[in-house]
Amino acid sequence: MKQYILHLVFSLFILFTFSCEAQKSQLYDTHIGGCILRVPSGNPPNDLYSISRIVKTNEYQPFTKKLTVCGITLIGREDISDDFMYNVAATIKEMFSPDGDNIDKELQERLIMNMFKYRTVIPLFKGENYEFSSSDEEKWDRTMIANSICDIIMEGVTGQVTEVVEHILHFVTAIGMHYTFPDEWGISRNSELYLQMNQAIDNGFYDIEQYDEIDQEEEKLRVLLQEYAYWIIYTTWDFRVPYGPKNAEWSIMNKSELIDKLPSSYKLYKKYVTKVINAPTKTRLESFIN
Repeated sequence: MKQYILHLVFSLFILFTFSCEAQKSQLYDTHIGGCILRVPSGNPPNDLYSISRIVKTNEYQPFTKKLTVCGITLIGREDISDDFMYNVAATIKEMFSPDGDNIDKELQERLIMNMFKYRTVIPLFKGENYEFSSSDEEKWDRTMIANSICDIIMEGVTGQVTEVVEHILHFVTAIGMHYTFPDEWGISRNSELYLQMNQAIDNGFYDIEQYDEIDQEEEKLRVLLQEYAYWIIYTTWDFRVPYGPKNAEWSIMNKSELIDKLPSSYKLYKKYVTKVINAPTKTRLESFIN
């Protein structure tokens, strides 16, 4: 449960570190739920599936290096190891392999293009050290405003596999699937995802009490939906038993239990998720442990 509290704290932190109230207000105006750009501003490359080398950059200050893969830019400061950065990128690459059994390459490419267009950026932090110095806060403001940043990935923490997979999925679902399948996976009270989430809440499978701390209504909706999307995908991939977490706000432990208790959520997964992303391999996931 500790890891979930840390990321809830970060969800609040990314807004309250803004250097002035006007910029906080601007973020809600320009970003859905405080993190998803409402208007596209990125330019997809010709090769949507390419993976770059790690390069120095001043584009995402106070972060100093970046790597781009399949519509997602990973950014880190100097304390993030290159090996970890490349391993996260390789995980994303596996998830977006066009050679998966059920992949619809046209739909997958549309999703990757949307992540490029809406400037999907994942900050990497060393351990639980996600705070900025006062001199870096204004730089962080500008980076937040220019990109879609909905969470972080921490290096060197307990439950490293879950840490990586969960937070990649947050970005893929909240940005890529939101814009690719707005009626079904949109961050909206009108989407099918919202309907299925409420069924899970009403039946006691998804406990959302901890999210009551989020005051801004649209931000809370975005967090609830991105968490629910993660849970139904991660559970269907049967990752929870081998990699955790054992205790969380989600009570369903495996694919067969999900199919039995929330069959409509499983159908939503099967109809859309299987066409655009793959489960990363066991070899790749266990490289984070070994």
